[in-house]
Amino acid sequence: MALTSPRRSALSDQVIAQLRNQITSGEWPVGSRIPTEPELVEQLGVARNTVREAVRALAHNGLLDIRQGSGTYVIATSELAGVMHRRFADADPRHIAELRSTLESSAARLAAQRRTDRDLAQLDTLLARREAAWSTGVVEDFVAADTTFHLAVVAASHNEVLTELYADLGDVLRHWLRDDVGGELRPENHMDHSVLVDAIRAGEGEAAAAEAASYALMCLRPRNPAGTGG
Repeated sequence: MALTSPRRSALSDQVIAQLRNQITSGEWPVGSRIPTEPELVEQLGVARNTVREAVRALAHNGLLDIRQGSGTYVIATSELAGVMHRRFADADPRHIAELRSTLESSAARLAAQRRTDRDLAQLDTLLARREAAWSTGVVEDFVAADTTFHLAVVAASHNEVLTELYADLGDVLRHWLRDDVGGELRPENHMDHSVLVDAIRAGEGEAAAAEAASYALMCLRPRNPAGTGG
């Protein structure tokens, strides 16, 4: 659908909003290449300069990465996520693990108190998907399934601020987990997350908190070449 406006600034804002929506809705997921400039001009019905201005604005805000000769890629789902990705991409892995442990432990404790039947059904589904991803042996599939599962645990806390903060840290956590897992999924490194789900289901807040904290902290141990499975 073409966008129209008598003023370029207003038109640019509309294009920026529409492109941002493509990212936040998941239609353009993190890591994907967005349509080319000519394709966006065709889709949006606006001038090339307007598209270029919008893309540059989103790149400046940290959502997009313009790679000469390759294309433009999504690197974050919000401005805050983009800032966090740039700020913490090279952070000490130990510090990332400690942050993850703190956030997930608090969230799991709250989830045990506040979870709904719908939350539990979602956790069961995502836990099964995580196990299926592990069984394929494909690292990227497992990383995606594992991070989605942990986000669902945090969401079950029904603390919107905690959930948004964790989601904005998602790209940093995925990067950390990918490095920790290494290039191969090995049986001895598998972590069973069913205990966490069972504790949340039973309303056992302290048990859920301890279990959630242990996953990240286990990765602080000296690692073998294959890493561990978060």
